[in-house]
Amino acid sequence: MGTLSQADEAQLKAQLQDAAVSCTERCLYQSAKWAAELLNSLPSADDAGSETDVDSPMSDAPPRTPNNVPKDPIELRLEAREAHKYLLAKTYFDCREFDRCAAVFLPSTLPKGSIYTTSSPSTRAKQKGKAKLDTPAEAEASTGSVHGLSQKSLFLALYAKYIAGEKRMNEEREMILGPQDGGVILNKELPTISAILEEWFNHLPSSGRQAQGWLEYLYGIVLAKGKNEKLAMDYFIRSVHQYTYNWGAWQELTALLGTVEELNQIIPRLPQNIMTFVFHVAASQELYQSTEQVHSALTQVLSIFPTSSFLKTQRALLHYHAKDFEEAEQIFSNMLIAEPHRIDHLDHYSNILYVMGMRPKLAFLAQLASSTDRFRPETCCVVGNYYSLKSEHEKAVMYFRRALTLDRTFLSAWTLMGHEFLEMKNTHTAIESYRRAVDVNRKDYRAWYGLGQTYEVLEMHSYALFYHQRAVALRPYDPKLWMAVGQCFGKVGKVTNGIRAYKRALVAGSYYDAGVGSSFSSGEVSGLGGGVLDPEVLYSIALLYERLHDMPECAAYMELVLAQEEGPEYDEVNPEVGGGVGVTPTTSKARLWLARWEYMRGMYQRSMELANELCQDGVEVEDAKALVRDIRARIEREKDEGRVQ
Repeated sequence: MGTLSQADEAQLKAQLQDAAVSCTERCLYQSAKWAAELLNSLPSADDAGSETDVDSPMSDAPPRTPNNVPKDPIELRLEAREAHKYLLAKTYFDCREFDRCAAVFLPSTLPKGSIYTTSSPSTRAKQKGKAKLDTPAEAEASTGSVHGLSQKSLFLALYAKYIAGEKRMNEEREMILGPQDGGVILNKELPTISAILEEWFNHLPSSGRQAQGWLEYLYGIVLAKGKNEKLAMDYFIRSVHQYTYNWGAWQELTALLGTVEELNQIIPRLPQNIMTFVFHVAASQELYQSTEQVHSALTQVLSIFPTSSFLKTQRALLHYHAKDFEEAEQIFSNMLIAEPHRIDHLDHYSNILYVMGMRPKLAFLAQLASSTDRFRPETCCVVGNYYSLKSEHEKAVMYFRRALTLDRTFLSAWTLMGHEFLEMKNTHTAIESYRRAVDVNRKDYRAWYGLGQTYEVLEMHSYALFYHQRAVALRPYDPKLWMAVGQCFGKVGKVTNGIRAYKRALVAGSYYDAGVGSSFSSGEVSGLGGGVLDPEVLYSIALLYERLHDMPECAAYMELVLAQEEGPEYDEVNPEVGGGVGVTPTTSKARLWLARWEYMRGMYQRSMELANELCQDGVEVEDAKALVRDIRARIEREKDEGRVQ
């Protein structure tokens, strides 16, 4: 993607401006905000020449015609006829009177307990057999009146109905993780909305009207809520073809993707424009693809929108997923200086500060977010992370609950609350929190890993293995996850699989990104040339070989553990490569094992050297001294017997 020409840039500005207005008209405020921020991140023209730009040929195209497609004259006529009613409905929506908004265009029915209490028993008996409010029969009665509505008005009415159903659903659940907060409560408006939209789409070919993409987007949401994900994806793709700049449709499409393969499969089905390019970058980030290709693609998009906070956040999250916390923290810090009142994604920034142990900066971030808007889920997560870093886990849980009270689908809060409950040894509630995180986003490897850790605490290793495998499927290049899989395999007695998993951990990465690409198949002990390997992983592999009674292979890996103390030889050309981990408890345990192994083999000189090194290291000293005494006694006895080697 090269630099945009002047004509392309003018068209892009017109399309983003149209998206901001069109999304606002349909009360899709997050999508409108996204489009407006992206619009303002384009390099601005010379203000002095802004008055002449109005008369330039670049502005001949009407500003409200995205993709240069003329508006449907039938829709224009219907919108003009409904203008006053539409304004009334939108004001009701803005005042959060969602049912009232929907009733402007859709016939409303009184709920149970009607005010008409003076009706005769015969009338009440007749009413008893009528369909309920949320049945398809009532929706069928409604569809007769919706064909005469414009798509904009119909979308607003149905979207208001959907939001009203979501609001009632959350109210019925009551307290977070309380007795009524189960996964069985559904949005009762979905069947009605689904039936109306299905009838509308069936009638569309014979109506002579053009689809605009907004109703397809809403129908995709309804289908996704009903777990009909394949059809939902089809409708989202239709939506972005008909109206490309509705970012909400792209987000819903991202949520349905589970793997990189699925992403690559749908790319050819999408419109070939800049929005697909942005979507590909954002979806790759959601799938933890922190590769050079993704960074390169993001750099190209940033060349068009150089000041976009959204794109800069994607860059920071790519570094965060790659565990490059310093770079991610620097990007977030610069964005905070440029926009101190921007709260979006601050929960991720607080996670980075938490991992880096930057408590003063996290305290400042919590104070800044609270002074801006304390009733945002992101703010509650920032404050919760601050209390967690102070080991005040009860207060942290209180703030994570508050975040979920504001938004029950806020993924970070579910996962972080699970971590807190695990710290408090409340394993039952931790499992429930992690499960709810997975329900919100099945791509959250932290929740899967948290479930695995919790079941390990409960010593239910088969369950733990299943969840760790789900986590490692999402992050195949994370050595920590492969180590967890290997440990679980060892616990359930599948030693060979455990060895294979630990070797994958070595290939996936090590402390210094050294062993990637090296071969660690059985019998090979190479791979030290690139850097230092993780001694913990090597030691675990050695112990598993010991369980298989393959002592030579076990000894070879124990030697590898010792080799990590010094690391590869110093390289003058590349001085950062070199230097090992030094003496650690793990290397000392390996040294003690080798000393005993050499003693059993009768190699007393080598065994004595290793035992003396242990005495100097100050680790495992008593065992080492005992071994030295045994070696000396054995040597003296063999001297007496005249069989000294």
